[in-house]
Amino acid sequence: MRHHPSASPSAALPAASPTEWGALRALLPYLARYRARIAAAAVCLILAKIANVAVPLVLKHVIDDLSPLHQAVAIPLSLLVAYGALRFSTTLFTELRDGIFARVSQRAIREAALSVFRHLHRLSLRFHLERQTGGMSRDIERGTRGIETLLRFALFSIFPTLVEMAMVGGILTWRYDIWFGLITLVTLLIYITLTVVITEWRTQFRRRMNEMDSRANTRAVDSLLNYETVKYFGNEEWEARRYDDNLQRWEEASVRSQTSLAALNTTQSLVIAAGATLLMARAAAGVVAGRLTLGDLVLINSLLLQLYVPLNFLGVIYREMKQALSDMDRMFRLLSVDEEVADLPGAPALQAGPGEVRFVDVDFRYDARRPILHGLSFIIPPGRTLAVVGHSGAGKSTLARLLFRFYDVNAGQILIDGQDIRAVQQTSLRAAIGIVPQDTVLFNDSIAYNIAYGRPGASQADIEAAARAAHIHAFIESLPDGYATLVGERGLKLSGGEKQRVAIARTILKDPRVLVFDEATSALDSHAEKAIQDELDRISRTHTTLVIAHRLSTIVGADEILVMDQGRVVERGTHEALLALGERYARMWALQQQSL
Repeated sequence: MRHHPSASPSAALPAASPTEWGALRALLPYLARYRARIAAAAVCLILAKIANVAVPLVLKHVIDDLSPLHQAVAIPLSLLVAYGALRFSTTLFTELRDGIFARVSQRAIREAALSVFRHLHRLSLRFHLERQTGGMSRDIERGTRGIETLLRFALFSIFPTLVEMAMVGGILTWRYDIWFGLITLVTLLIYITLTVVITEWRTQFRRRMNEMDSRANTRAVDSLLNYETVKYFGNEEWEARRYDDNLQRWEEASVRSQTSLAALNTTQSLVIAAGATLLMARAAAGVVAGRLTLGDLVLINSLLLQLYVPLNFLGVIYREMKQALSDMDRMFRLLSVDEEVADLPGAPALQAGPGEVRFVDVDFRYDARRPILHGLSFIIPPGRTLAVVGHSGAGKSTLARLLFRFYDVNAGQILIDGQDIRAVQQTSLRAAIGIVPQDTVLFNDSIAYNIAYGRPGASQADIEAAARAAHIHAFIESLPDGYATLVGERGLKLSGGEKQRVAIARTILKDPRVLVFDEATSALDSHAEKAIQDELDRISRTHTTLVIAHRLSTIVGADEILVMDQGRVVERGTHEALLALGERYARMWALQQQSL
């Protein structure tokens, strides 16, 4: 049973926050614990800027001392030493700032990414079925990169530039006259205003670029994951055209972004050139009138260069910061997705018991418009086996998903040893249940890793024992790399039967109280199915077992068989009793026997 409401790739994600600056608030808790490091980095930054602004002041005195008007008789050695020391201090304090802050930025990135990763694993199966993994992974990648970008630009570009602007404006006003400060201030205001306005206009193209980038990446990942299907139908060119359709839109947005950048750079250069020309003209007039020295002219020019060089990158910095905030906001919005299935506050762990499973009047629907289960009730006594059969869409696989609490029931209860599974911790619930699913997906790692996933940290001897029980040990030993053999993306290097046996070994290694076999032998040939079915029957004798079956031959020995139709139990009993009844189960058995 796999009916789920359809949704767009972003359907499960909350709407954007009213302002992307909300992402900054979300980041602050990750930075708060490093207040001392941030303060130390800020002190180093201010010291670096003081040294940087002091360099032109010392240079002015060097030039004035060496000018013909002063008739210098000796090289101003002390001033030259001070000049060199200040130059070195600028670099020293800048590197100290970077070193001190490195731990802050990298730890914040690590902890934020880990928080999102953990939260995604807490979200419901519905969320993940409605999302496209390729686009979501790109959101997280860009979000973590956005944190680094924001911190780097905020601490290393914006804040230093503001400090330097204040220092330069103050020095020009204090040493000369208010006009120098006013011209500088007006130039900066015009420059910043135009930069912000044009960059805001340009942001739409960058957003479009990112949207198309995510779509193209999602398309590529989806296509490559379904490589065999693409090959089966010869649709390589079809996939390439779909991929290129998104790349073409990305290209158009990228071109517009680049051309608008040229307009921004030209406007910025014009404003800076106009302001610098006015200041230099006033300084030159002061030198001619004798109010200023050549050293003053050099000082003003040097201060302007130091101020305008970082301003040249203001448009890029502002755009990157806006984009970083947007990327962070999208990543942090993942954290705001509510857990559809969540533990109750103070929920206890599932208490150990014999393993009785009980469904009591269970109603469930994936979508309010289409109910799946109706008043379903049954009991699996400890150590007994209950099988569920029925046509596709009857709701069989839904039982396993509800038992694992991937979804919560809409009405009724599911109890394990008398404990409502909604009232216990999910981790303890799932630790007590093992499943061999119909569609086995393996991690792109070794066979040993995939078997050991049932009990991380298991010894090699335990892994091999589980493999023997699943009748796959001999096959693994025959491989050149044995248990170190890589299974490939989603286990594609193994056949369906081999993957199924790895899944069985993994569940055997877990050794849970309750077992769920969801078409566990569907991918096996008759010989392998008989061998593994015998092993599963042996394991089932000491476990409470729910078997979801299509092949009725695999559940002949079940203690009870439920026949489901449209979410209801229409027949129940042992294999012999249901055959004697001569209804649905008997007809299904007869049809399958005819096909043998």
